[in-house]
Amino acid sequence: MIALTDIEMSFGDLAVLKSVSLRIAEGSVTALIGPSGSGKSTLLRCVNLLEIPQAGELVIGGDRVEFVPGKRPERDAILRVRRQTGMVFQNFQLFPHRTALGNVMESLVTVLKWPEGKARARSLELLDKVGLAHKADAWPAQLSGGQQQRVAIARALAPAPKVLLCDEPTSALDPELAVEVVEVIAQLAREGTTMLMATHDLRLTANIAHEVAFLDGGHILETGPARALFAAPVQERTRQFISTLLTQ
Repeated sequence: MIALTDIEMSFGDLAVLKSVSLRIAEGSVTALIGPSGSGKSTLLRCVNLLEIPQAGELVIGGDRVEFVPGKRPERDAILRVRRQTGMVFQNFQLFPHRTALGNVMESLVTVLKWPEGKARARSLELLDKVGLAHKADAWPAQLSGGQQQRVAIARALAPAPKVLLCDEPTSALDPELAVEVVEVIAQLAREGTTMLMATHDLRLTANIAHEVAFLDGGHILETGPARALFAAPVQERTRQFISTLLTQ
């Protein structure tokens, strides 16, 4: 489904991603773990081209984009990639002037030009999927953090993306509210949704992810099946990081 090859990303003189390569199989859940500043969120944003790498190659679905220093990919190539991805942000990023239903409908009506009735039906179906059909007419300010994140997941799923990208989807929530979001993500995983997520949440990595990639200093130091990597990491740096997570 997704292949990243030798991705390089810098902000000024700061190299954030250094020759990063990663393969993500269709129907799998891959978790990106690592300390703050390791490049996890930037790597996610490179997949949907919210950030444009300076070098390397991205293949997603049937589309291939090569990155050349000083040259921006063609607009159509960027749009084709973005239409295949859905993004769930750490801090929800809901439109405050739209209801829960309006937030989910927005991209369908505005970007994809769906008829309002069709968009409404699809959006209500997704709100029901995340357990919030009864909150369709609520404003974001009337929703808990967990409910807002579930609306954000429904919104990301609305255009039926090939891959769902989740940037620390539970980190802004207290543990009780985070459980709601974990349950929704677990259900999506059981249904075969392809997901790539950056997270510090052990429930997501150990119990839901199929594969884990450990990033540190802009490099992927180790990848492997989630349970195997947590039980017996090969790299000492990975072992140290996982030990720190387990004691939190």
